[in-house]
Amino acid sequence: MKYQYATTGTCSRLIDIEVENGVVKDVHFTGGCHGNLQGIAALVRGMKVEEVISRLENIRCKDKPTSCPHQLSLALKEMA
Repeated sequence: MKYQYATTGTCSRLIDIEVENGVVKDVHFTGGCHGNLQGIAALVRGMKVEEVISRLENIRCKDKPTSCPHQLSLALKEMA
């Protein structure tokens, strides 16, 4: 299943996600800190969706109430 999520409160604007059988197959962020977001995408590739959510939810960026990793966890929850 492919899904596109519009982020809020972050430098990234969109997250394109592909999940198959409960496993993250691919993640691509549009905008944001390119190197860091490539790293996050590489780290979560092959992980179970529930594991990604539990590791990334509630991570904050500086004084913001959210972050790009947190937005990814929200997107994965919304996909379910």
